[in-house]
Amino acid sequence: MTSSEKGWLKKKSNHVIFFEMKPEYLKEIHEILIDIYGPEKAPVALEKISGIIAKHDKGKKGRRDKLSQKDMIFITYADSFLKEGSRPLKILGQFAFKYLKDIFTYIHILPFFPFSSDDGFSVIDYYKVAAELGTWDDIHALGGSFKLVFDFVLNHISAGSSWFKKYLENKEGFKDLAISVQPGTDLSEVVRPRSLPLLSHFKKTDGEGVDVWTTFSDDQIDLNYGSIDVLVRMVEVLIFYVKNGAGILRLDAIAYLWKEIGTKCIHLRQTHLIVRLFKLILKNLAPDVLLLTETNVPHEENLSYFGNGSDEADMVYNFSLPPLILYSILSSDSRKFNDWLRSIRMPSPEVCFFNFTASHDGIGVRPVEAILDKEELDAVIRHVENHNGKVSYKKNPDGSESPYELNITYLDALSDDDEEIHIRKFILSQALQLSVPGVPAVYVHSLLGSHNWLEGIRQTGRLRSINREKLDYLSLTAELDNKSGFRGRIFAACLDLIKKRREVAAFSPYGSAEVLDIHDGLISFKRELDDDIVFVLANLLPKTLGIHLTLLNPEMESCRDIITGKVYAGEVLLESYQIVWMK
Repeated sequence: MTSSEKGWLKKKSNHVIFFEMKPEYLKEIHEILIDIYGPEKAPVALEKISGIIAKHDKGKKGRRDKLSQKDMIFITYADSFLKEGSRPLKILGQFAFKYLKDIFTYIHILPFFPFSSDDGFSVIDYYKVAAELGTWDDIHALGGSFKLVFDFVLNHISAGSSWFKKYLENKEGFKDLAISVQPGTDLSEVVRPRSLPLLSHFKKTDGEGVDVWTTFSDDQIDLNYGSIDVLVRMVEVLIFYVKNGAGILRLDAIAYLWKEIGTKCIHLRQTHLIVRLFKLILKNLAPDVLLLTETNVPHEENLSYFGNGSDEADMVYNFSLPPLILYSILSSDSRKFNDWLRSIRMPSPEVCFFNFTASHDGIGVRPVEAILDKEELDAVIRHVENHNGKVSYKKNPDGSESPYELNITYLDALSDDDEEIHIRKFILSQALQLSVPGVPAVYVHSLLGSHNWLEGIRQTGRLRSINREKLDYLSLTAELDNKSGFRGRIFAACLDLIKKRREVAAFSPYGSAEVLDIHDGLISFKRELDDDIVFVLANLLPKTLGIHLTLLNPEMESCRDIITGKVYAGEVLLESYQIVWMK
């Protein structure tokens, strides 16, 4: 920090934070704000933000421990489980304590705030728990046994929020909350994740009509981060979530955060600067809290949110993984998967992927645009549509539409006429997710073996409802406890895989994978950490495949499969759609 900066700080601020906070953090925050807002506005932003930090910079800060192979994330809505007369968050707690303790370390509770649409992603009030779901006490009780992942829905806010109402009333501090655009402005370059109109018309209380930016829907008003007031409010929200138990903050739709007319309005430099700002604030206030970016975009674009490996996200969604696993199993071809896995280069050993096969959204196909060709992707789409799945589209700059995501449960995306083969394919997909470098995250309806909820689409008119069914808790637990039933078999197999993975140090989130090109119908790679080595072999073929152990290691005479406990000598015989973890 320069002497002039120190002088300005002493002159302009009464905040103790400037003397408690490490100088290098303050200097970096100041530089980021200059880069975003310019040298004239940056001091105003710095004083406001540092004042918020000062207010919360009390007590002992957490210590950052690296994630390990024992870390697993369970993704669920607060009301995925329903029981008459009970708050959904309380029932979620009962489910977690009964089935997930000592198996999952984190629970990602999808947005549990008051909302007006999009199953929670149109937030009315960032500071409240939706009354129909429960209370902050329920959240804190769950946080007593599990670490928590909170959604930081920071790109947009509900049109029904008090903030947007104040914008329409031209209240001081809210006049620049939204992004208004003059009619006729050329926005053709803007990258769209939807086929809906980009602008939505509203009338202010003084009668003035205004067209505001709405990337996702007319109920989701994009926030204007060109306004210092907006940034300051969202810093306050970030800190509030940390104080209420967030162990990971998921930055929802972060890629679209900053808008600049005449550009694609995705991945802009200012967006990355704001992620860096959040990271710096957490380093000072809560170094144990991790940042996770959600960017459903092509693979290389997704990787950009790692920054230099220490200054942006701690984890990014591995969006290429779900469609690649699906394609590989459906095609019985390992080559695209192996090539992709071989190509991955992490910017540092401090960051890792957030691995998943399913989420509350569909299976995004943009992340494999440069990996699968049109014919390969079309084959996957046909299979999905033939098994009651749907396809969502996005609008391109030229006015055309292209596939954006597949709407189907991951279980039914791997449907087969033979129920036994169906289960084997699905368990193979989940085991592959657990095998590659990164932290595994399992969506509620994958863990529970749920089929497509077609009635949900009819009820809501939204394709994504197909994978968002709310389940009766008592009926569900009876199915799960029936170990010979369809749900019970899948649930037990998934939990067994997770338990066994937790004991294998080589499955560290930060490790790498050495691809072994043995057979086009076999996904094969080695995971290694220190002296712990595991060979992952996944047979994608509808027939038995024999692999000689010398292909894994010339000196290997025998090995044991961690999953089944079976010992092999000389050769491994893999049944159709079987995966083994060989020690």
